Amino acid sequence: MVRVAIIGTGRMANTHAKNFNAIKGCKLVAAADVDRARVEKFCAEHGIPAAGAYTDVTQMLASAGIDAVSIVTPDGFHAPLSIQCLRAGKHVLCEKPLALNYTEARTMVNAARKAGTINMVNLSYRNWPCIQAVHDLVRAGKLGELRHVEASYLQAWLASKVWGDWRTTPAWLWRLSSKHGSKGVLGDVGVHIVDFATFPAGPVANVYCKLKAFKKAPRNRIGEYTLDANDSAVMTVEFANGALGTIHTTRWSGGHANRLYLKISGTLGSIEIDSERTTTGYRICTGPDFDKAQWKDVTVKATPSNYQRFITSIRTGKQDQPDFERGAEVQKVLDACFQSDELHAPVSV
Repeated sequence: MVRVAIIGTGRMANTHAKNFNAIKGCKLVAAADVDRARVEKFCAEHGIPAAGAYTDVTQMLASAGIDAVSIVTPDGFHAPLSIQCLRAGKHVLCEKPLALNYTEARTMVNAARKAGTINMVNLSYRNWPCIQAVHDLVRAGKLGELRHVEASYLQAWLASKVWGDWRTTPAWLWRLSSKHGSKGVLGDVGVHIVDFATFPAGPVANVYCKLKAFKKAPRNRIGEYTLDANDSAVMTVEFANGALGTIHTTRWSGGHANRLYLKISGTLGSIEIDSERTTTGYRICTGPDFDKAQWKDVTVKATPSNYQRFITSIRTGKQDQPDFERGAEVQKVLDACFQSDELHAPVSV
């Protein structure tokens, strides 16, 4: 039996709890949150004993009989809490982004190595079978030498009310304000699309990035929120394998509630993922179809989720992906993007 605790009991924590509860031989035994009423409610909803509700992480780690911890707090607490749990000998699954910057992420990687426990970052789109299949095909050389990559993550919640009215909802407003801890769309979902592109295509060697926050209210302010965090991010990248590519993300793409798109082209073919079509398959143009510019749809089998990979890794002692090292690699690209935007110049990663 793998005994799991969850730190942070907000919206995403419910997803973690449901996934762990669905895994045979995995048991939620504790949860921690600074809000006593909220953590007690969370425990009641997810079958955690009342005695497993904590407001103090140190006390929880010392007394709850925990094997593993899932950290689902605001971003700024990811590093200190992960390191605390690792030093206590716990396996750790941390929500994305791994850290606030690359330096902080490397500290987490080093702590994980020293602890010798399983460590993973919840890059949740790794759960999609399509990206796992595309990774395997590209890395097996089915597309030949890579030449071009297009990747985008498009949302519409600033352009429309597809997810409600952001102007009156604190859960959205804080994401637009650097004072409230937001690093904009790049910090929020840029981590996803950078991983989505580089997981199959390989690491980025250099990047030129432009960030922009558009005017959204008089004096760019609503109540206590100054709306200064970036809304759109556009990157031109060169991969370590020599391929060129574009990676971009925005909250202004009306008509696309939550679309991830990836196309990778090489000397022997091209492959494409479009989440608005399917997340259980991809389109490919290769082999006899390549010279005809004809595409085929391919459906793939389900693959383990990050939660399943995490628990399996604990049971086998074999570290799976995406681990803290991977989270740090993605963070290094994001740091380079912010630096590039500030310098108005390309930056080596």
